[in-house]
Amino acid sequence: MPLAREAVELLIQAARAWYFEGDRHGLRDREWMALRFLGRANRFSRTPSALAGFIGATRATASQIVKTLETKSYIIRKPSHEDKRSVVLCVTAQGEKCLAQHDPINPVLNAVTALDSEERIRLRDSLREILNQLDATHQRLNASICRDCMFLAERSAPKGRAGTEYTCRLYRAPISPDEIELLCASFERANDRLRVDEPADRMRVASV
Repeated sequence: MPLAREAVELLIQAARAWYFEGDRHGLRDREWMALRFLGRANRFSRTPSALAGFIGATRATASQIVKTLETKSYIIRKPSHEDKRSVVLCVTAQGEKCLAQHDPINPVLNAVTALDSEERIRLRDSLREILNQLDATHQRLNASICRDCMFLAERSAPKGRAGTEYTCRLYRAPISPDEIELLCASFERANDRLRVDEPADRMRVASV
């Protein structure tokens, strides 16, 4: 059996952990996917439309999933600070507890965690490259980590303050260091990180 086909078939078998018939602990697979996404998404991506795009569902289907999660007290709606006409879907403490204890992907997560650091990095990078090729072939975008996005700009903190400050150029909003590790539905891959140089405050794009 060719190595590539064997690897794909192993991925398919691993996917049985998160694609399944019926429900597990009261949620169907797509409802788990939605709760998982909302638990990892940044504040710009916890919207009904972003959720629908991520799980590959219509707005009507996503709306029904949201209602199910709300009924179980796993998520709540809050007014958006970015757009007063919109709402943000926030995972509750009960929802976080459900993810921690019952998420069907937890056994897979534990198995990957058991790998050594270099193996985890190679696995992550290989899967990311596969997704990048699929995205290019099908002209689609997947949600991914903010820190790898072309819209993230960074600059040294002003004098008297330590660390680095981050800004999302797409939403024209500051990003906290914790937020850059979250998923963004508006993600676009960056080959180079934009940096705002002090004191001129100009964007500099490294040559590709």
